[in-house]
Amino acid sequence: MRPQPLIAVSDVEASSRWYQRLLGCRSDHGGPNYERLVYNGELILQLHHFEVEHHHGPIGDRHDRPYGNGVLLWFEIDDFDAAMGRLAELKAEIVLPRHRNPPDGNGGPNHWECWFRDLDGYRVVLASPDGSADGNWKPAL
Repeated sequence: MRPQPLIAVSDVEASSRWYQRLLGCRSDHGGPNYERLVYNGELILQLHHFEVEHHHGPIGDRHDRPYGNGVLLWFEIDDFDAAMGRLAELKAEIVLPRHRNPPDGNGGPNHWECWFRDLDGYRVVLASPDGSADGNWKPAL
């Protein structure tokens, strides 16, 4: 099983560029109505324009805010420090700045996280791999 999240956005092309920059992924579809973003050949996120109904009807109501209430778009990434630099360039609204989870260092995933908002206000989390906050983690080759 592979999750394939889809979010409704106001500007598919702008959101695609934003996520591609943030995550180092690439477009696998393109266009103003729908986008598939892939990383290493795997689908990681779908973007769909609020106003486009295609054959299924509307995906969401652009006036019903906050978007994604109760949902976090969570991405574990190997290049967490570099991603923090890209995030700064994107000038995203930070919800929770870089922090260790758990904060006291006892148990838990022992990783770094940063919570922020994307162009439409969805909450997004970047997390380093579990076990990486102690400095001993190395990416698989």
